[in-house]
Amino acid sequence: MSYLRLKLHKLFHWEYWPMEAIYYPIFPVWLYYAIKARSFFFFSAANPSIKNGGMAMESKKEIYDIIPPQYIPKTVLINKGASLEEAMKSVVQAGIHFPMIAKPDIGLKAFAVDKINHEGELKGYLDKIADNFLVQEFVDYPKEVGIFYARKPDAEKGVITGIVSKEFLSVIGDGQHSIKDLIKQTPRSHFQLKILMRRYGATLDRVLAKGEQFVLVPYGSHTRGAKFIDKSHLKNQQLLDTIDTICKQIPDFYFGRLDILYSSFDALAAGKDFSVIEVNGAGSEPTHIYDPKHSLFFAWREITRHWRLMYEISAINNRKGHRYLSYRDGRAMMRANKELEEHLKLI
Repeated sequence: MSYLRLKLHKLFHWEYWPMEAIYYPIFPVWLYYAIKARSFFFFSAANPSIKNGGMAMESKKEIYDIIPPQYIPKTVLINKGASLEEAMKSVVQAGIHFPMIAKPDIGLKAFAVDKINHEGELKGYLDKIADNFLVQEFVDYPKEVGIFYARKPDAEKGVITGIVSKEFLSVIGDGQHSIKDLIKQTPRSHFQLKILMRRYGATLDRVLAKGEQFVLVPYGSHTRGAKFIDKSHLKNQQLLDTIDTICKQIPDFYFGRLDILYSSFDALAAGKDFSVIEVNGAGSEPTHIYDPKHSLFFAWREITRHWRLMYEISAINNRKGHRYLSYRDGRAMMRANKELEEHLKLI
């Protein structure tokens, strides 16, 4: 696929635009709620049990620690500077086996998230990451969904405000072309080529048999090429009851998105055969907006709808005594998050 064609595809498909281009036009809406709250960082009261409300710079391990263990994968924190022997000892003690998932304890946009298949790859991950990171058991459910949940602090029940299905980035063999050539055939995968070449190396020269699938990224990250499909129409009372049960067991959690691996939608709705791989707080996007069928105007409407909910929840919690982040601390958080993003992009 030519360079010009890729550039044009990005230009005419807003899901690939920089975050600034998507969010700056609706900044006045955020400013309106900030003025009402008398705090630009009102979001910090949305989820009082999570640092910064879950907007940025929060520890994933600290969030996992407040989720009932039956809902999440086995997870262990590996401290920066740990040796391979120390890391393996922690992993074995936690009952985690290869393959496994490694990711930064404080991270964003799935940067530096990797599937680790053996000790050699774990050693490579230790060599390239300079911060604390998590190792999680690899959950082998075939599907991933993001469910956005909100509940007013005084309400008995919450609501599901959006559901997104995530199609993992993959290619299907034709018996003739290499994996690299197949990647180049569609913009979604071609945009990831540099990262995939670093990850897989010579493996991309392999020719897949006709009909053989090769999963390039085994988790549903939009920044890593997953296709997001809006499935909000599937929400029902049974699913809400299941999600409500989970979220109400997480102390002071009122607003955010649960990323879940599952076997079938019916089983998930019934509370069976699933694993919550991440809980995201105030920084969560209503990611169903990234379905290619949706316009930018639809996205703006959904983003601002969720901002209103977050403001309302934060205002109630603030009246209950949960303070908003100070301007000084909020600015420091934003600077640290920007520096972290630039750092993780290089890993």
